[in-house]
Formats: sequence, structure tokens, C-alpha cells
Amino acid sequence: MARRRVLLFLKPFDVFPPRPYAGAAASSPTPALSPPPPELRAANPKILSYLDDRCRVHKDTIDLCQSVLQRKSVDWISVQRNHLSQPIRDVDLVIAVGGDGTLLRASHFLDSSVPILGVNSDPTCPKEVDELTDEFDARRSTGYLCAATAGNFEQILVATLDGTRCPMELSRISVKLNGIQLPTYALNDILVSHPCPASVSRFSFRKIINTGENSHLINCRSSGLRVSTAAGSTAAMLSAGGFVMALSSRELQYMIREPISPTDGDKPLLHGLVKPEQHMLVVWYNQEGAVYVDGSHVVHSIQHGDTLEISSNAPTLKVVLPEHLLKNASK
Repeated sequence: MARRRVLLFLKPFDVFPPRPYAGAAASSPTPALSPPPPELRAANPKILSYLDDRCRVHKDTIDLCQSVLQRKSVDWISVQRNHLSQPIRDVDLVIAVGGDGTLLRASHFLDSSVPILGVNSDPTCPKEVDELTDEFDARRSTGYLCAATAGNFEQILVATLDGTRCPMELSRISVKLNGIQLPTYALNDILVSHPCPASVSRFSFRKIINTGENSHLINCRSSGLRVSTAAGSTAAMLSAGGFVMALSSRELQYMIREPISPTDGDKPLLHGLVKPEQHMLVVWYNQEGAVYVDGSHVVHSIQHGDTLEISSNAPTLKVVLPEHLLKNASK
């Protein structure tokens, strides 16, 4: 049997840049910051120590994953997520080490043929959050889609490689801009809005059934349009008042953000579902706009008169899911 090929896709170590501090040498090219007020001066060392710990724990998890792979009959290489720009091919498994953000970034380079396993390198510690809540927010990545941590990585890896732990196919979002397919498929959600969060987004939308039947046209002035997959329905969509969808669903959930003076007839249509046989047609009316794919890292500019076709007609993604999500996948 041929040796399995694995790509280790890594969140960088240095996610927190060096900080200049009061008293730095006058000759330094980076000017020193003014001394903070006394109440912040005492807290800063603790915060900086906490951030240093986060980097250390993340690196320890990467070292552990590499050590485990060295002992297995696999061929593997590693790449930092900021250094990848081409589609991932010719591997049997991608292991994303970081959190949900790292898994999302990796998904943008994958088609439906290569499965991905997420490793939450630094899970939130509830006890630590409680102890530090009056000083700063000690929560880390949720790791919602990450099946493994440092504690169970080897167990989950073995089960994935021998086939006893099977990935689940998750829906993604396809966006066509003026009829041309955008290259990145969203695993979580997309946001269509003005680039300035304080500006009004002006657009119209309607749902179109693949047979050509059109729904009512809705003209919007709002903070934008968010569309999520089932996997993304627990993220920003839920925070905005949406509902959690079964992971097995192929429907998309959409919501108009902060609509301005909608008509009574339009109000029930500002939040709903796009079925697999439908797509959403959006016409943009601002001078400028943007389509944000799975957060802020992938952005496509749009302008007045552009049309967007949004649907679930996209390659699925094979994800090795946490046990508790597998049990609730079809509920």
C-alpha cells in the first residue's frame, strides 16, 4: 500500500507582533510609546505574559503533531497558512493546526476530494477565563469544526487514516460576480456590504428557482447582506439572531443586516433560506462595495450595477468533525 501523503497547514507562530515600549533607545527606528497610565501599567505585563503563553502552547501543539507524524507511515510536509497561494493537490489529508480560522483558510485551497482535519492548538480554558474576566478576555478559538486537540491528536489521526473516522461533506457557498465564478468557496459565510461599516448598503435581491421562476424583488437599504452555510449558522449568523441549521443541510440561510424602514410586506422576507434548487440574485447600487468570504482575509470588490449570484452550487468539503457534531449532524 502506498504511503499516505499529509500536508500540515499551520497558523503562524508570531501572530502577536513585537510591541515598542516606554524607555526604548532613542536611536531606535521605532519611536517609543508614551508610558501608559498607572492602572494599565500594572496589567500590561500580565497580558503580555498571557500572549507569550498562547504562542508557546501553539508551538508545543505543532511540535507534538510533527512528532506524531514522524512515527507514522506517512509522507508529510508543513506550510504556514500565509505562505500558500495555490490549490492543494496531491495529498491524502490536510491537517490544519490553529483554530477555526486556520481551518477556514485551508478550505479555500481545497476541492471536494481532499479531507481536512482541524486541530485546535490552544483551546479555551473556562477556569482561566473566569479567573481573568475582570482583567481581560482570555477566550481563544472556539474550535467548533476542529476534531482534535493536542490531547487526542494521535488517536483521531489514526482513526482517520485507517478509515474508522470518516469525514462529513459540508456545503459551501458559490458566488458568481457578473456571471463569472469567484475562485473561493465559503465554508462559513459571506458578507456583502459597503467597505465602510458606517455607510448604508443599497442593493436589491430576489430568489430565483432553477426553472426560471422568480420571487418578489426586495429593495434594501441596510448594513449589508449575510449568507451562511449550515456549518456557518452557529457563527455570525446566530449572533445576529439567526438559527442553527443541521450540518447535513444543503440550504443556505440569509439575513439582511439592520434594514432601514422595510415595508410590512418585505419584513418576513429579510431573513430566510435559499434552497439547493434556488439561487439568490443580488444587484448592487452603491458606488463601491465588497464581498467578504469567511471573514476579512478574502475580499472581492464590487461596484454600482454589479450582479451577484449566490447559491450552494459549490464543491462540498470533507471535514473530520468532532464527535459531538457527528451525533447532532442530522438533527
